[in-house]
Amino acid sequence: MTVQEIRAFNRFYTNLIGALDYGKHLYTPYTLTESRVLYELAHAPRTDAADLRLELSLDAGYLSRLLGKFERDGLVERGPSEEDSRRQRITLTTRGREATALLDERSREAVGRLLAGVPAEEQPRLTEAMRTVRDILGELRPDRRRHGEGPVLRDPVPGELGWIVQRHGALYAAEYGWNADFEGLVARIVADFAQDHDPHLERVWIAELDGRPVGSVMCVRDETPATARLRLLLVEPDARGHRLGERLVGAVVDFAREVGYRELVLWTNDVLTAARRIYQRAGFTLVAEKPHRSYGADLVGQDWRLSLQEGTPK
Repeated sequence: MTVQEIRAFNRFYTNLIGALDYGKHLYTPYTLTESRVLYELAHAPRTDAADLRLELSLDAGYLSRLLGKFERDGLVERGPSEEDSRRQRITLTTRGREATALLDERSREAVGRLLAGVPAEEQPRLTEAMRTVRDILGELRPDRRRHGEGPVLRDPVPGELGWIVQRHGALYAAEYGWNADFEGLVARIVADFAQDHDPHLERVWIAELDGRPVGSVMCVRDETPATARLRLLLVEPDARGHRLGERLVGAVVDFAREVGYRELVLWTNDVLTAARRIYQRAGFTLVAEKPHRSYGADLVGQDWRLSLQEGTPK
């Protein structure tokens, strides 16, 4: 009975979302597999060919040909991994990120059209059922049984910008006693980003672990020309220990370099010792300090700076 139900569900779902004719629905020149590779490259700041083969279960020869096509089309660049010169690191170019952004936009539109027919009161039940299927069947993957699924970095899905605001407010109140003024500040930052940002020069990352968001960070343009600002770094307490803080900061640094910013800056407070250690390890230098009273607490604000490659964002 279970076998028949799963097969019936597979037929129903693939027909519903048009997975067998991906390009027709998203109006892009990429096949489903090509789109999946681009998605992985966009959502994992440090990806090499071996990672892609493992995550997507692709044949090595097929993946090599596909990446060669992407390289000829100016979508990716290939080079030796910084961690292991025997491995090949794959990074998206500006053109590659534009292509991925288009795919992401079309995919969101397609899912939005699908959900438009689902009553609002039924949508939580639908998402919970899908999460249950993923959690149960995800445990069957041999690589995840051996090593655990592990955290991934990705773009936010609808509702997660609000999650960033809520979790900042709750965590900083619980850990540092900050009042609602801080949550209001985070809400303004997130609202400004949502209302008006350049997707080629500004970005938000969500850290996901076991199917749920557990961290965030943001890269936005600063008022100073050719300068980016790192904002809203957060890692949930129960997700600490996975080096997610380092990965999130590394994602911002890599992105800022790739799009041509000359320097990266951030503002924090001295009580956030774990975050400050992450910034120091990433190469940031403390350039200024100033006492202030904010969020119901006496604090010392700090300005940090990281010099990047030469070049002005286009």
